[in-house]
Amino acid sequence: MTPGQIVVDRVSQRFRVSAAAQRTLKDAVISRGRTRATDVWALRDVSLRAEPGEALALVGRNGSGKTTLLRLVSGIFHPTAGHIEVGGRIGSLLELGAGFHPDFTGRENVFLNGSIHGLSRARIRELMDEIVAFAELERAIDLPVRTYSSGMYMRLGFAVAAHIQADVLLLDEVFAVGDEDFQRKCFGKIAEFKRNGGTIVFVSHDAQAVERLCDRAVLLRQGEVAFDGPTADAIVRYRQLLSEDRNPDEVGAGLREWGSGEARIASARLLDSDGDERNQFTPGEAATLELELSAVPGVAAPRVAVDVCDADGVVLSSVVTETAPLGWDSRGGTTVARFAIDRLPYADGSFRVRCALLGDGDHLLHSLDQAARFLIYPPGGETGTVLLRGSWSLQDNGASTPSEHA
Repeated sequence: MTPGQIVVDRVSQRFRVSAAAQRTLKDAVISRGRTRATDVWALRDVSLRAEPGEALALVGRNGSGKTTLLRLVSGIFHPTAGHIEVGGRIGSLLELGAGFHPDFTGRENVFLNGSIHGLSRARIRELMDEIVAFAELERAIDLPVRTYSSGMYMRLGFAVAAHIQADVLLLDEVFAVGDEDFQRKCFGKIAEFKRNGGTIVFVSHDAQAVERLCDRAVLLRQGEVAFDGPTADAIVRYRQLLSEDRNPDEVGAGLREWGSGEARIASARLLDSDGDERNQFTPGEAATLELELSAVPGVAAPRVAVDVCDADGVVLSSVVTETAPLGWDSRGGTTVARFAIDRLPYADGSFRVRCALLGDGDHLLHSLDQAARFLIYPPGGETGTVLLRGSWSLQDNGASTPSEHA
């Protein structure tokens, strides 16, 4: 096969799942013949091709078979039926840091992990400085990795995997690594691999990352190919699958927006009292949430739901507003809705705004998680999440003031 080419031909994957966990040999002997295993088909008759230099996305709900398919392509699993062919060397970023030994230093683990990926010690020595600099671990590279934070651990794993000279790169939710600056660095490295002619198969719930990286996407539904075509069309169909779920599990895996799509929130921003866009405020300051809404003709006036959440995702405040009294135009097009807040009721912390458009019967037209983010900086020493404002007074209880007598 041509290096970088992938052929998946009528592949099915079955797992046998036992109702009772068998942790020891004794458990297995005692339960023999008493429990029946259930066949679970993770994939059924899946076929697709990727040509050298193509960037292909796999999208779908949790449990649709995306990661199973990546592991079959990587050779971790062997398909129950059908066959898979991959040309050239495969680089897998499925479980970053797999194979790291906690008692080895970061440098020793680079040699260990690089060897697992097929790099020679001489080649690893050549790449060492570049890997360490990319992971931003110059001061910690000679410390045991058990002393690393989870972010440091994942950055080192990505840095090693990203420097493999591969023809095919398999990516599973890699943009959840590190902070935003490091995520941008990761994306740049992957985009460079694509420009150099490498083939990419990318699994992610982050629609923006998928659309930036991939021109084509395969939508998997319950282990079968539901759509194979342009990325934008696949994302629309994927969001429609989620339209009846107000809080899908995929949010924790990077999903940011979903819904049937007849009306959507095109953008969101926070403005100060002067109309300037801001993301930092003081406690009690006035602010306005501005939403740009777009809709196809014929959409009835939706309700706008706004949640303000803390950094952990706990909802602190919610408001739902009917747009019919505001003058919603059912002819479609774009309109701007503003929600004015006289006083921000938060004292200190990082917050994010989640917005949604709801149709008849709570039908979800569009939900946009983390539509906007803002920080509250307390200048007067306020602490806690909620701003507590009030006034104090003292009441005279009529007691006489003690005095000295001659």
